[in-house]
Amino acid sequence: MAGGHRAQWKGFLKFSEVSCGVALYTAASTSERITFHTINRLTGNRVNRVFIDSETEDPVPKEAQTKGFEIENGRYIIIDPEEVAAAIPESNKTLEIEAFIPCADVDDVYFDKPYYLTPDKMGGDAFAALRDGMKKSKVVAIARTVLFRRMRTVLIRPHGKGLIATTLNYDYEVRSSAKAFEEMPKMKIVGEMLDLAKHIISTKKGEFDPATFDDRYEAAVAELVKAKIEGKALPKRKEVKVSKPNDLLAALRESARMVKAAESKPKRTAANANAGSSRDKARRASGKSAAAPAVQRKAS
Repeated sequence: MAGGHRAQWKGFLKFSEVSCGVALYTAASTSERITFHTINRLTGNRVNRVFIDSETEDPVPKEAQTKGFEIENGRYIIIDPEEVAAAIPESNKTLEIEAFIPCADVDDVYFDKPYYLTPDKMGGDAFAALRDGMKKSKVVAIARTVLFRRMRTVLIRPHGKGLIATTLNYDYEVRSSAKAFEEMPKMKIVGEMLDLAKHIISTKKGEFDPATFDDRYEAAVAELVKAKIEGKALPKRKEVKVSKPNDLLAALRESARMVKAAESKPKRTAANANAGSSRDKARRASGKSAAAPAVQRKAS
């Protein structure tokens, strides 16, 4: 894959009696986030993590550490890593498609992690046939294989010249929406309040463009780092004013007025809104290189 990225998994994609060699590459990364180390406030030195026995309070070296399952309060059965590895289904390195379904059939609450799925040099024709066939038929594929020492269900869909493979959460891992919303009272909004809400929605319709979304947390942390380096006053968080039930109609009216006023103002372009990452801003403030300790890079 271009850019020097290392494949997370290599194997075969099989549909019916056709198969081709493929590779999975991470589609999302947190390596550009600003990260911190734990520091001893008294000495300024970095703190190392040490595992302590809960009863003896003695340090436990790495070679003495193992896994355990709690069978009752304070009692554990020891499970060695070798036993866990032996219990995992054997991987044949085949991502086997079990069914083609309409994309709308999959609730995105089950989506876990996305990966780019690409062909190897010898399987390009079969890969392209599957990709284009799915596009024409307007379907996605459900496949299963062992990924990273665990049996996973994967949703595969066409994406540009390749495919996106998204691992799916199991049903037991997804909370029930009925339970999550069970304490919400039944409400029906009508009249002017509903009309104002619909007006605000209609005037703010747009298209999904991730390039226009800025990470406000990262930007705030970058500003904090910059202020600390330069010895300036630290930024203060603005309090959020929550609309009370009696003020809701007035708040909707004010929102509608502000939306109308904003329509007459020129919009910022995505390029201006995202000029320079938060990490780059923090680096410039420190006057240091990419390896500067003020802002550390995580391993991908």
